[in-house]
Amino acid sequence: MTGIAKRFGATAALVGVDLELAPGEVHALIGENGAGKSTLMKVLAGVHAPDAGAMALDGAPYAPRGPGDARARGIAMIHQELMLCPHLDVAENIALGAEPARAGIVRVGARRALARAALDQLGVDIPLDAPVGALSPASRQLVEIARALSWGPRVLVMDEPTSSLTAREVDRLFTAVRRLAAGGVAVVSISHILEECRALCRRFTVLRDGATVAGGELATVDDAALIAAMVGRPVTDIYPRSPRTPGVAALALRGVSGADKPRAVDLVVHHGEVVGLFGLVGAGRTELARAVFGLDRMRAGRVAIGAAEDSGAAPHRRWAQGVGLVSEDRKGEGLALGLAIADNLCLTRLGAHATAGCISDRRLDAATTALMRRLDVRASGPTQAVGELSGGNQQKVAVARLLHHGAGILILDEPCRGIDVGAKAVIYALIDELARAGAAILLISSYIPELLGVCDRIAVMRRGTLDAARTVGEWDERSLLSAAIR
Repeated sequence: MTGIAKRFGATAALVGVDLELAPGEVHALIGENGAGKSTLMKVLAGVHAPDAGAMALDGAPYAPRGPGDARARGIAMIHQELMLCPHLDVAENIALGAEPARAGIVRVGARRALARAALDQLGVDIPLDAPVGALSPASRQLVEIARALSWGPRVLVMDEPTSSLTAREVDRLFTAVRRLAAGGVAVVSISHILEECRALCRRFTVLRDGATVAGGELATVDDAALIAAMVGRPVTDIYPRSPRTPGVAALALRGVSGADKPRAVDLVVHHGEVVGLFGLVGAGRTELARAVFGLDRMRAGRVAIGAAEDSGAAPHRRWAQGVGLVSEDRKGEGLALGLAIADNLCLTRLGAHATAGCISDRRLDAATTALMRRLDVRASGPTQAVGELSGGNQQKVAVARLLHHGAGILILDEPCRGIDVGAKAVIYALIDELARAGAAILLISSYIPELLGVCDRIAVMRRGTLDAARTVGEWDERSLLSAAIR
């Protein structure tokens, strides 16, 4: 790819990007959300036609007429925002667009064999008849990956493929990718997790503001240099930690149980502290958050918010009690993608901007603009649709909603999954600031360095049960993993 440029109206998404891949190479494409990585790969995959520049595949000119043409030429892409049909089953999704057929009739047995072979490459066993909409985010991610592998690609693009996967699933994916590369497939890996880039890739390219700003051998640069290239400035401390003095209990769980998970969970989070919740996918962490917030019914137990105790409440009551939740599923339930930033950000407290029941757009936009500035949300303005923003900026809007609401107890479920280092730094700094000011924060995360860097105490969840929280100094990566899998 040489001199690739692409504009969307007044926005220049790409301004002359060069990228070269060799057969059998796994290449890291690095940059902040909004840097142009996904746009560049969509040009490669035929989703967008470039405004300028040229592409060549195996030395021959390459200008796909659309995604189908690109796929026929051997280009496969695993999208960050999953491109699955939730009402179809796993086998139907994997074979979608490439169904084995005879005389126009789909051969169901051959379709199932194709899907099973693709899942076997990843070493996972997902029921082929299961509706994709009923699967967990991690399983949906694996179905998306399996679909790309089923096409037998010559060039495979992976856009944040590990964001919902466990460590074991990541290892299986990397094994499959290395096997593909050994067979001559060129792979582009877009990732914000630098240790994953180093584990899988030899060379790298960094994009910033739609332009190539760095590239070379990963072994020749350290993480600080990569981060500085990504964000355009040195980031000296990605995990800021101010002195904190925990106060009285803000959130206390006693014997909390759900329909299946969690199971008899006890936990206390104090004002002025960050408590981390670690566990493998399926351990019950998200189910615990949903039960506490009232999204799922509690089967047993009590939840105390300050001095008020109940056996379960609806989400509107939790909001009224000053409890806010950031969902792990930003696209599916965390944001209304078709609504404006202002509507999403202020949705739970619109009355603050109303007089006699009439909302003032001016006051709504002013409040939104102030929070956008505070969290460095990059957008054209408060009226832009959230669905048009990059993943990192969408996540900032989801977090900003809790600030606008004035929540004193924050339940953050994977708040930094799939977002870039710059956006993570903003959210980590905000967590530190809020905890220092007395907020109580429950941080659910699968990323151990994040938990060790941000939290005061960490508890491990395993098969629906929760161990007692211990101070962060008592944990390291090995002990956390051991506690999660034993």
